[in-house]
Amino acid sequence: MRRLNLKSAQTAHFGMIRDINRQIVLNYVRDRGPISRAEMARETLLQRSTVSAIVDALVGEGVVEEIGKGESTGGRCPTLLRLRVGRPAVIGVDISPTYTTVASSDIAGTILEKRQFLTNPDFEKTLSQAVEYVVELGAKGSGNIEGVGVVLPGLVDPLSGKALYIPYFDWRDLDVEQRIASATGFRVMIDNDANAAALAELWFGSPEVSETRDFILVFVSEGLGTGIILDRQIYRGAAGGAGEFGHMIIGQEAPVACSCGSYDCWEAFASGRATVARYARLIAQRDDATQLTFAELIERALQGEAEARTALLETAQNLSIGISNLIVGFSPELIIIGGPIARAWPLFADVLSQIVQRSVRRGLPSARIIASTLGERTTLMGALSLVLSVKFTCDVVSTHVTSFA
Repeated sequence: MRRLNLKSAQTAHFGMIRDINRQIVLNYVRDRGPISRAEMARETLLQRSTVSAIVDALVGEGVVEEIGKGESTGGRCPTLLRLRVGRPAVIGVDISPTYTTVASSDIAGTILEKRQFLTNPDFEKTLSQAVEYVVELGAKGSGNIEGVGVVLPGLVDPLSGKALYIPYFDWRDLDVEQRIASATGFRVMIDNDANAAALAELWFGSPEVSETRDFILVFVSEGLGTGIILDRQIYRGAAGGAGEFGHMIIGQEAPVACSCGSYDCWEAFASGRATVARYARLIAQRDDATQLTFAELIERALQGEAEARTALLETAQNLSIGISNLIVGFSPELIIIGGPIARAWPLFADVLSQIVQRSVRRGLPSARIIASTLGERTTLMGALSLVLSVKFTCDVVSTHVTSFA
């Protein structure tokens, strides 16, 4: 049970109840469509007239569409409904240390168009190019763009809309949300890559993930971060700082410095940069060792190169230490491994799972550990999810009825 905060609690009023009913109907269409008005009325116990009024409004807004007749169960054939797909509704901007991707999707999260360019270490140049593509793709939405979701690889405050620190480029205190909103006229939401990836799994992952109440996504790319889902929502903590477990101390003298400069953080032992550094030591006689990217190392490991696999397995061993701590501390149902490393899951899954099982003390609950179900699209889908999750969640329940301590 969650405790009611009486200082900010409000009683329900007709408008709020109407909004809740609207969100219920909209989510039934999203999750169960094609579905009829009558079927929704039966399953939700709402009056048929209430469902019909809500559906008519959603159809008028272009969010829901009628797609034909279903089978009769004794009377007239019901009219089936689904989300209106194929029309731009959301734009996602995924800024990674290597590439920046800008994409449009329909309201169901299907990507329609995509633009990509090398991320420039100069923030102004990266922002300018991203804004150009947002404007281009947004113009095709005919005024129906719900918003723009932006994902960055570092410390982000979603409430203020600022990128506090992006270590790969030493970007600090950047008002990303305001800058993009002013340049495009769209509503903008931002978050870090790990949180966004976790949100994407919650909204678009396989049923094994999307139906899980509590899980943690460990996002391993050049750096390392975690996205925490508790009670089916992101736990961000104060100023969006939750999930920075990459700075958890797990040892000494790591192969690379963490983004904070320390050599004892989990990120310094289990990130993509740490893996590349291990590999470089193993093949020090070769000129290409220091130029290799994490994605290229993973490809070599998948092709069977022994040194690449050795470096990857050592990273997995260090990854398991931090995961064991997360399991003991949070007792989640599920741990998801996301980011580029997920491609190599078959190569290290057994080693990681075995070490975790040994590390979690007997008698304490463990957790299932799986690879991301969204593959390389995780952070881009996360950017889209920042907007779509607001569209489909019943925020009116928490903001108008109760606030919890």
